Formats: sequence, C-alpha cells, structure tokens
Amino acid sequence: MNRWAERLWSLLFLMVPVAGVGVFIWAMADGYGMRGHWLPENIDEQGKVIDSLFLFILGLTGVIFVGTGVALFWFLWRYGAAGNRDARVRYTHGSHTLEVVWSILPAATLLFIAIYQMDAWADAKIRRPTIVVNGQEQPKPPIAEITGRQFEWRIRYAGRDGVIGTRDDLFTVNELHLPVHEEIVLVIKTEDVLHSFFLPNLRVKQDVVPGMKQYVWFKPIRTGQYDIVCAELCGWGHYKMRGRLVLQTREEFDRWFEQEWNNQELRSYTPPEPEE
Repeated sequence: MNRWAERLWSLLFLMVPVAGVGVFIWAMADGYGMRGHWLPENIDEQGKVIDSLFLFILGLTGVIFVGTGVALFWFLWRYGAAGNRDARVRYTHGSHTLEVVWSILPAATLLFIAIYQMDAWADAKIRRPTIVVNGQEQPKPPIAEITGRQFEWRIRYAGRDGVIGTRDDLFTVNELHLPVHEEIVLVIKTEDVLHSFFLPNLRVKQDVVPGMKQYVWFKPIRTGQYDIVCAELCGWGHYKMRGRLVLQTREEFDRWFEQEWNNQELRSYTPPEPEE
C-alpha cells in the first residue's frame, strides 16, 4: 500500500467519529430530513430526569468515542508502513502500568454512572407512589392491569369497587385511557412470552416476564393520544403489537369509564328465560 492510500484510509477512519457526531447534532436540531428522529415529546412530570441522564451518558460516551477515533486516525496517519520503511520494528512484552490504567478508568467511569443514576432509578423502579389509608401510608393500588399476549395488550381496569380482579372490572384491548395530573400505577404481566411494555412519551419501559407481575408508575402532564409499543421481539407478529394511550382530564376519563362500563354491562346481559 502506498503513502497516499494510507492517508486516504486514515481520513476515512477519521470520518467515522465526525459523521457520527454530525448525525446526532442533526437529529437533535430536528433539521430537514431528520425531523422526529430524536427523543419523542416528553409528557411525564419526571421525564426530564430520564432525558438528562440519557444526554449525560451520551455526552460522556461520545467524548470517549471521538477520542478513540481521533487517536486511531493519528496512528494510521503518522505510523503507516509506507511512510516508515526505514524505521526499525520494536517489540514489547506489555506494560503493567498501562494495563492497570485502562482497567481502572473504565471501571471508575461505570461506577460513577451507577452512583450518578441511583436517584433516577429509585424514582422510576423502587419508590412506588403511596396513599394514606386510616392514617397509614401504603402503596397506591394500580388503576389497571396490562396483560401482554401475542400480539396485543389486554387491559383490565378496576371497577367501581376500586379493586382489580372482581366481577365489575372493565375490559379493553389495545386502548388505555388514563387521567392526567395524577400519579398513575399500572400492574403489567404476560400471558405467554417475553414482552416489553413501552410508553415512549412517558419514558416508561418495563420488560414483562412470564410468571411475574411488575409495577410501573408515572404522572402524565398533557392530554392527547400516544403510542403503546412492545419493545421486545416476541414472535412473527411483534411488528403489529401496538396500542393507543389516551390521556384525558379526570372529568373526561370518568365520563368515558362510565359509558364503557355501562356498555359492557349491556353486552354481558343475559335476558331471563321466558316463563312457560
């Protein structure tokens, strides 16, 4: 390989970090051709914490990515074989100092990230919202149970008694209605294989494991219609396992619930047998 070919390959390697950073900046700026390719609109009260954590880790790893790419470019440019034919090859059996340094630095970085994100993790996965009942604080009960199955989301709302699993529960499929400006708790499970319950706009994503019940919680701050997605490859129909999240005011939600509950009662009504 001649000197010019080496320089060309060096520049091509340099284009990897340059192009990578450029595409990210292009998407973040929502420029033409990249509209809608960055994070979806955040509609959760605590979603900004998740976004800030994401951007921090992206920036940290981005610096390492760019530094590695530039170092690779420099060594290819400076020490190519075509430009160093007279240089003697020097062998080394390694450096314990370098091995310790490049082992400690990644470990320290990962430890820092783990500590930095502990509060965000606790708020999203551990500190479930609570209510006070008879002067005692207890976990807030879920408003609905979401069951993933190939290839749909089955939704079961607590009925008028406020308890999931009784005869007055309300059932829907692929359409989840919730009130805004309230702490929402959902219990999710799967009927068959692994699924992943994903609400992109609420920054909620939870894998659903057979035989287990998981809890997710959030506080939506905006009305509208948004996507419910399965983020786990769950079979041939995974691509169509999609639902709709409808966020409403409390008054609108109560009216919808009452109407759906009454319609369900009518559908399940069995008239008595005529007397002979």
